[in-house]
Amino acid sequence: MNENFFIGRRTVRAYESRHISDDLLEKLVEEASHAPTTGNMQLYSVVATRSEEMKKRLAPCHFNQPSVEGCDVVLTFCADFNRFIKWCEASGAKPGYDNFQSFMTAVLDTVIFAQQFCTAAEMKGLGCCYLGTTTYNAPQIAEILELPEFVVPVTTLTLGYPKSKGADCGRLPVGAVLHKECYSDYDESAVKNLYAEKEAREDSRKFVAENGKSSLAQVFTDVRYTREANEHFSKVYYDFIESRGFGMPLK
Repeated sequence: MNENFFIGRRTVRAYESRHISDDLLEKLVEEASHAPTTGNMQLYSVVATRSEEMKKRLAPCHFNQPSVEGCDVVLTFCADFNRFIKWCEASGAKPGYDNFQSFMTAVLDTVIFAQQFCTAAEMKGLGCCYLGTTTYNAPQIAEILELPEFVVPVTTLTLGYPKSKGADCGRLPVGAVLHKECYSDYDESAVKNLYAEKEAREDSRKFVAENGKSSLAQVFTDVRYTREANEHFSKVYYDFIESRGFGMPLK
C-alpha cells in the first residue's frame, strides 16, 4: 500500500455510472466486519440502497445532497441491538441492553465498522462521502428503511467509482490533536496559531466572503452549525433514540 494513502485520501461526491457488483459490496462488508467490536458482539447493521426509487425517497432526509441520487449505492449504517437481543432471548438469556450505555456501545461499534468499510472501499478504487445528516432526520430514514426497535441510523456513506478526485480540504497540524501524557489546554494565542493555516487557505477566505462573515469561525457558528439547529436536531434524535427502546438519562 502507498505509504501516503491516508494523507492522500479525499471525500468523493461525484461518481461515474459504473455499477458496483454485489460480490464486491459483500466483500467490503465482510472486510469491514473484521474491525474491532465491543465484546465481539458486532452491534451494527448496514442497509444498502441501490434502487432509484429508494434513493429519491432518502434524498430529502439528506437535504437533497446530489451524491445521494448520483452514487451507485447509499449505505445507511445503524447501531443495532435488535439482532443481539433476539439471540439472547432465543438462547434463554435475559438481555439488559435497553439503556444509554448499550446505545453508545452500539454507536461505537457502528462508526468503527463504517470507517473500516470506507477504507476498504477506497483501497479498491471506490470513492465515499459521509453524510452527517443521518442523525438529523433519523425518524424519517428509519421509516423508509423499515428499521425495527433497537435499530438506530448513525451515519451514511454514498459509494461509487469516482468521477474525479475530491478536493484537499486541509487538516489541522498534529500538534492540535496530539496531547502527551495529559491534556494541554489552549490559550487564545495557541488556538489562533493552530487554525492560522486553515484560515489562510483560499477556499476558507472564499467561504467567509460568500457568507458575509468576518471570520471562518463565524461561518460555523452563524451559518453551518447554529445553536438553534443543534438544539432542534438534538431533541429530534434524543426522542427518537428513546422511541427505539433505549432508555436515556434523565434530562
